[in-house]
Amino acid sequence: MKKSKHLKNSPSKRSHLKRSDKASSFKGLLENENNVISLENFKPKESEDLLENFSNKKDMQELLGLLNQFILQSYKVEKEFKDYKALYEWVIEILPQAIWVMNENGSFFYKNSLANQSHEVFNKAKLGNFNTEIEHENKSYLVQQNSIQGKQIITATDISAQKRQERLASMGKISAHLAHEIRNPVGSISLLASVLLKHANEKTKPIVVELQKALWRVERIIKATLLFSKGIQANRTKQSLKTLESDLKEALNCYTYSKDIDFLFNFSDEEGFFDFDLMGIVLQNFLYNAIDAIEALEESEQGQVKIEAFIQNEFIVFTVIDNGKEVENKSALFEPFETTKLKGNGLGLALSLQVVKAHEGSIALLENQEKTFEIKILNAS
Repeated sequence: MKKSKHLKNSPSKRSHLKRSDKASSFKGLLENENNVISLENFKPKESEDLLENFSNKKDMQELLGLLNQFILQSYKVEKEFKDYKALYEWVIEILPQAIWVMNENGSFFYKNSLANQSHEVFNKAKLGNFNTEIEHENKSYLVQQNSIQGKQIITATDISAQKRQERLASMGKISAHLAHEIRNPVGSISLLASVLLKHANEKTKPIVVELQKALWRVERIIKATLLFSKGIQANRTKQSLKTLESDLKEALNCYTYSKDIDFLFNFSDEEGFFDFDLMGIVLQNFLYNAIDAIEALEESEQGQVKIEAFIQNEFIVFTVIDNGKEVENKSALFEPFETTKLKGNGLGLALSLQVVKAHEGSIALLENQEKTFEIKILNAS
């Protein structure tokens, strides 16, 4: 009788298949459809049945191997979670906003570092039910509120720079309009004053001269206002620094002051590339500021102003030194329309900074024993 080709599995084969089935069943419990080990698939009852059937070392080794994979996968997931959490927190910290996340009961779920520094801003915004603009310590903040997943997210953004630009734009437009309106009548008065000076006698001549100085001052303010509102572009030509010295000495005759002031000019004979008219305005502004600072100092009736100009490497350098009143608010030194002077309009230094930047330069108040302004412009055509 022929042996059948379809033999029954031997006991050894059956036990091997059972072990394989057990291992694959256990592995199936731990793995999901993406082959990622997960506790969600691990059912206590089924796991107990399987563990009872694991009887030899090979089965236990397979079990330990799978558990090891599960542990390693858990560590990997935990590390990725921590990395993402750290990344999100870093992103939130570098945002230029104060951020508060609140629970439904009003307690804080999260606050970034800016929020921790802005308690008073939060309290002011809370009075207005958020979604508002508030002013705090000379700054403007836009506060907004959103809700997500039962949490309230409140943000406060510093919009001071934007507000400042809006105010400057409005003031610039108004100033330019007024300057145009004033220019024509001032021109007519200036022409009449010149005619009057020719026919004035010795007694009335000083009065007419003072009238011309006042008119010149008004014309200078008009010119500065129009320049500031239109923007500045430097037209550099090669000229001697001595020409600026002559221009400054002439401008002194048009400025009125009461104290005894010594003016020391030390301009190099060298030539450089700069816009003569614009740099003349800059130096005049600093010269007049120095005179006003000496006039504002009540302790002394005498003063001294030293102005130097020289070429240093690729820069033309100007220094203005005076022994007048110290600068009160250094942070607002170049702020347009900000001034502490009775004669000032707040445009002189702001315009000067624009001119110097148009020459690719800088202005600095040096920390010396004497009050010293240093003006540096690039010596290039």
